[in-house]
Amino acid sequence: MLETSARLLRLLSLLQAHREWSGADLADRLGVTPRTVRRDIERLRELGYPVHSAPGTAGGYQLGAGAELPPLLLDDDEAVAVAIGLRTAAAGGVAGIEETSVRALAKLEQVLPARLRRRVSTLNTFTVPLVNGAGPRVDAAVLTELAAACRDSQQLRFEYASHDGTVSRRTVEPHRLVSAQRRWYLVAWDTGREDWRTFRADRITPTPPHGPRVAPRTPPAEDLAAYVSEGVSSAVYAVSATVLLHVPLEEAAQRVSPMAGTLEAVDGRSCLLRAGAANPDALVVFLMMTGFDFEVREPPELLERIREIRDRLSRASA
Repeated sequence: MLETSARLLRLLSLLQAHREWSGADLADRLGVTPRTVRRDIERLRELGYPVHSAPGTAGGYQLGAGAELPPLLLDDDEAVAVAIGLRTAAAGGVAGIEETSVRALAKLEQVLPARLRRRVSTLNTFTVPLVNGAGPRVDAAVLTELAAACRDSQQLRFEYASHDGTVSRRTVEPHRLVSAQRRWYLVAWDTGREDWRTFRADRITPTPPHGPRVAPRTPPAEDLAAYVSEGVSSAVYAVSATVLLHVPLEEAAQRVSPMAGTLEAVDGRSCLLRAGAANPDALVVFLMMTGFDFEVREPPELLERIREIRDRLSRASA
């Protein structure tokens, strides 16, 4: 009986880990026959877990959504990660779920083993969130809708408000959500423009019904975080620059946010910064605020503007 119960828990963990499993794969993972897998699936259904199955060679098993939320199986690291994520959400990272996150966190900590409760408690005690309440906030329902469309490879329709307030209708094939400093970005293939685009999630208003499922495309980059960082830190601005910083990459990364610019190591003593701004003056201020010595590689207009500001400061200090 204990062996069967342990196998059921292992089967449930596998079903929760991936969207779909074939019977042969489950049998191989559990070390049993496909017939035993079918019997165990029936036991899970009797316990209230909605396990869907499709017949045939292309068929498989999938854990679906039921009328009630069944218990979830989390390993140690997953449980701690969920607790940290709930605490971050409770601090106001996503609009509308702060109170709910607190309730969920309280329930989770109540059932955590003592060893994990100490880890979470230490994080709660010795970390202080610094949240800028004026930043953009994403509606929780919008965020979950975007995530579901990415998961299901389903075409997504929405209205998008640009930085100047212009609203356009978009149909995209969503790929991933990228989170950076209280901002959420959707990386998707824009079917109308036939190219990859990055959208601010707080400017998206979904307009269902959405489209059919599509085959996933090859993403625009292996490192999507770097791809989004480059797009939002330089590509969208009227003025962009490449600057050599006379500090190691690790030191520069402590002052330059991924949302402010991208960094590339040159050697052990310097690195390249690519950044953008609405005008040259804003770029000059940003570079001065880093506190690093630098050389402007391009554009030459930025270097000329730095000379003009230098002369003005010299006159002011005379």
